[in-house]
Amino acid sequence: MSDISARIHELRALENLSTGRTVIHRLHPFVKLVSAFVLIVFVASFGRYDFVRLVPYLFYPFVMMALAELPYKLFLSRVLIALPFCLFAGLSNVIFDRATALSIGDVAISYGVLSLMTILLKMYLCVMAALLLVATTPFPELTVQLRRFHVPMVFVMVFEMTFRYIGVLLEEVHAMITAYKLRSGTKKTIDMRHMGSFLGQLLLRGFDRAERVHRAMRCRGYSLRHIPPAPRQLRHSDVLALTAVCLPALLLRFLS
Repeated sequence: MSDISARIHELRALENLSTGRTVIHRLHPFVKLVSAFVLIVFVASFGRYDFVRLVPYLFYPFVMMALAELPYKLFLSRVLIALPFCLFAGLSNVIFDRATALSIGDVAISYGVLSLMTILLKMYLCVMAALLLVATTPFPELTVQLRRFHVPMVFVMVFEMTFRYIGVLLEEVHAMITAYKLRSGTKKTIDMRHMGSFLGQLLLRGFDRAERVHRAMRCRGYSLRHIPPAPRQLRHSDVLALTAVCLPALLLRFLS
């Protein structure tokens, strides 16, 4: 139960970070969205042995976190969630690609190890870019900007509902586990013989809660087809920040 409470707190903490007043938080949502997109595309476009060429891209998360005054520990815990998937994807390269790529002293580094390091670095950079975007941009501004980019409405709706509903679903799980423990005496976990009915009740409660959440959103004027006017125009500082991110990323990608 404490683990679920911690997950709910982490979700709320990441969203609460977007209400900061730093120079990064004050940037136009267009700048932060385009910067993250450009960085992710360029990082993903590198080859599997381009570890050294990817290292300079670390300027983006380090500089952004310093200027936005964000806690590194919270972001590191989120990055570690994606770590097992990348390890499984790269371990086969270590096993089958054993040709020596370079040597550091008496230590030989194979192409498989180099490709694994490249995969891990790509994962870190892409996940950090997405987390920084969410942590420095209020969610309503982010979704409105996506609609201004004419992203298909179904994708925006799924993105909005998923982001909003994860916390709601965790709260339902927390309430059901609390009720189960209060009725089961000294048991600390759910018995396997009760798991089927527990999941069924969670599914029914989840559907009902989702319907109520959607109705509440519609009552408050939620509509995918309505795009609010831009709150402000791009300032000189916004253009400068966009150039400071995109130009180095472009040069690092096409210059050896």
